[in-house]
Amino acid sequence: MIAVIINPISGGSSLRAAAARAELAGEWLSASALAGQVFVTERRGHAHELALAARARGDDLVIAWGGDGTINEVASALAFGPAALGLVRAGSGNGLARALAIDPRPERALARAAEAAASPGGGRRIDVGELGGRLFVNVAGVGFDAHIAACFDRDLSGRRGLAGYVRIVCRELLRYRQVTYRVRSDRSVAEGPALLITLANSAQFGNGARIAPAARVDDGLLDLVVFREASRARTVLAVPRLFAGTIAQVPGISIEPVERVTISGDGPLMAHVDGEPFQGASTLEARVHPAALRVAI
Repeated sequence: MIAVIINPISGGSSLRAAAARAELAGEWLSASALAGQVFVTERRGHAHELALAARARGDDLVIAWGGDGTINEVASALAFGPAALGLVRAGSGNGLARALAIDPRPERALARAAEAAASPGGGRRIDVGELGGRLFVNVAGVGFDAHIAACFDRDLSGRRGLAGYVRIVCRELLRYRQVTYRVRSDRSVAEGPALLITLANSAQFGNGARIAPAARVDDGLLDLVVFREASRARTVLAVPRLFAGTIAQVPGISIEPVERVTISGDGPLMAHVDGEPFQGASTLEARVHPAALRVAI
């Protein structure tokens, strides 16, 4: 059995576009003669509930049609289990989907997910990260990226796509200030102000912005990225390096592969997992779970 879970508002989608997604998925199941159901989420956390139900039913493939947040909800329900995760990209960043080279055409992505799930081995095993007790499959962290995730989450302008995200980043770059952190990994200890601390399972935030160019989803490690800002002007000038894959050459950037990390601050830490913000404690533990999720690619 296949479950297709669709987030109707991913990437700033309209209600008409959302209905078209559900119709296309239903037509694909019928045309492919595959047994399955199509579900449309109604609220935050609904995709997680639907994926848990699919896992309990014994579905072989659960396809998340949405952005990184939707994928996070579904993947965290399937982790450590036998069901495979399929992806159809429809978000503002699509970080994991881009990293896994998921076809941007929905009908192709659906077909390839079904083919991979039915193939010998059923797809590919990837790692799953954990920060503050919450699972992630793409990137997580504290600092500026978590602050942006929180701003994007509560933005009421209605511009939920890439344009809205860029607008928030530009606005917050003018006023965000570094915070002092203490970072202890299985390889190093550091303390000082940092603009952001990112734990990367895959290489990019999304839209081709590679914060950890050498990160791999199946190496049993997370890439710990710490950015100690010299000046805001230099930070702005370094942005193109995110897209060129040369961010590691920017002064103040350190990147190291780790299995476990402890991040501490002077107060509660704003954090995020796959772009989903949460208010954490003053100390957050992070780790990697090697090969914990089967992905139909």
